[in-house]
Amino acid sequence: MRTTATAAIILIAAATPVLAISRYNPKTISCDRARAAIHEEGAVIFGYNSPRGLPIYGRYVRNSRFCEANEYAGWTAIPTKDDPRCPVLNCQRLDDIDSDPIVPLNNL
Repeated sequence: MRTTATAAIILIAAATPVLAISRYNPKTISCDRARAAIHEEGAVIFGYNSPRGLPIYGRYVRNSRFCEANEYAGWTAIPTKDDPRCPVLNCQRLDDIDSDPIVPLNNL
C-alpha cells in the first residue's frame, strides 16, 4: 500500500506543468508579442531556423531573477515577423562582463 501511494505521488508530481516552459517560433509573431510573452511568463524558449537553415533555440528571460546565480540578463536580438532585430534579454555569464564590477539590472 505504501509503495502504491509513493508511486502515485511521484506520477502526480511528474505530470504537473509547474516546470514547463513555453516554446514559440518568433518568426511567426510580432516583436511586441514576443516581448509580451517573455514579460508575462518570465522565461520562454524561442526556436527558429538560421539564415543557413540550422535550428536555433534559446531561452529568453524577463530579468536576472530567471537566470542562474553566475549569470545576468543581458540584451540580445531575435528575428520576429516584423523586426529582424527584436531586442530581448537572455542569460549571460557574469564572466563575460567587460571588466565592469557592476552587474546590469536589465528588465524587459
